[in-house]
This record gives sequence, structure tokens and C-alpha cells, in this order.
Amino acid sequence: MNLHLTGHHLQITPAIREYTDAKLQRIKHHFDHVIDVSVVLSVEKLRKTIEATVRVNGKDIFCESTDADMYAAIDSLVDKLDRTIIKYKEKNRVHRHDGESLKRQSSD
Repeated sequence: MNLHLTGHHLQITPAIREYTDAKLQRIKHHFDHVIDVSVVLSVEKLRKTIEATVRVNGKDIFCESTDADMYAAIDSLVDKLDRTIIKYKEKNRVHRHDGESLKRQSSD
């Protein structure tokens, strides 16, 4: 999994980089086919925003989170990504499973 961190009006410290990397390992735990993760951290006045685009086979998954604390925003983003990845994984598994049963029925 390639991780690209970008700061917008923010300098990315090693602590933020390590924290983000550790939290995003949870996504890899649920879904092994993650190709690339791009994360943009930005600050506007008192609002911290974090956006992530996760590239998997055939689809890009985007989530965004905003909070007053950067670490809370990262936690919220990882929760959203986790739910979205699990939903994508389940949908992909159901479609694949249904396609196999249709092929078997048509060959009989």
C-alpha cells in the first residue's frame, strides 16, 4: 500500500505521518487489495479537514472529515473509510457470488 500525504497550509510532522500511517493500517487489515492511498490534510482558521482517496481495483473510494482537532479528524476519517471499504467489499463479494451462480444455471 502506497501512502501519499500532502499538507495544505500545514507542515506534516513525523508524528502526524506516523499516526496517519498507523490508523490506515486498519483499512489494509480489512481489505488487502488496496493499491494506493492519497491523503490531503488542510487547515482553514480553526477547522482541520482531512480527505482521503483509496484506490482499489477498478474503483476510487473518497472520504472527507472535518474537526477542530487534527487527530480527531484522522480518527473520524479512518472510521468512515473502514465502513466504506467493508461496504465495497461486501458488494463486490455478493456480485461475484451471484455471477457464478447464474453461469452455472445457464450451463445446465
